[in-house]
Amino acid sequence: MVADALVYHPSLAHYLRFAATTLGRDKLLRTVQYFARFYAWYLLRTNALQSDVDPWAALKRQLGLTRRILRLGKPLEHLQAAALACDQQRRKKSSNGSEKNNNNITSKSISDSSSSSSSFRTYVAVARQLSYAVYLTLDALALPDALGLVKSPRAPAIQRQAYRFWAFGIIFSIAAQLHSLRQLRRREAAIDRKDGEGVVESKRIAFEKSASQIQLVCDLCDLTIPTSALGWLSFDDGFVGLAGACSSLIGIHSQWSKTA
Repeated sequence: MVADALVYHPSLAHYLRFAATTLGRDKLLRTVQYFARFYAWYLLRTNALQSDVDPWAALKRQLGLTRRILRLGKPLEHLQAAALACDQQRRKKSSNGSEKNNNNITSKSISDSSSSSSSFRTYVAVARQLSYAVYLTLDALALPDALGLVKSPRAPAIQRQAYRFWAFGIIFSIAAQLHSLRQLRRREAAIDRKDGEGVVESKRIAFEKSASQIQLVCDLCDLTIPTSALGWLSFDDGFVGLAGACSSLIGIHSQWSKTA
């Protein structure tokens, strides 16, 4: 039967797994929110009636508030991620220290270089997670004012500080991706593609490079949002809306692949 074919279709099961995740629902709402931001700007630029613009502006505003409510408690997730990154780095240092006496000069130099790269990634990851935790905490403090529950004259300043830490978090993420791409280029230059293991390694590097490049594009798109709100860069709502929708679609694709 047609109904059975629809109910048991693999695509429907995949969508339900995707929609069951908080991140999947957030990315869907975020895509609509930033498209509404772009389209409201487009209608204004084309001299549309205010009655045509208002529904899209309201949709953007309401979805933004909804997503802010759903993010309550999320700072704990970022604090946990920062703690786990620190613990992982400590374990690596302990492991390297126990093997230090068994290394010769050449392997020690390579190990030191690898350790330095690992430390940089850890510091950047911790800084990024802490920045996001502060951003989400400040954003939650400004939420009652945005909902109209408790009006506070300090809410705009708090929200501005939240945007600042959001920008810092994205900048740390961009630094991590640029560092990863640099390390991948070094690894790629060192492999021998004539060897079977070299071919496998080259494919692994190509996959990691693609993932890092996609994340870099996503971060650059997201950076337009807080920098525009803070006045650091003069992007209009149309550009910010398109950039936000683009990064949201990338997030949807990534989450969709994870739930396959």
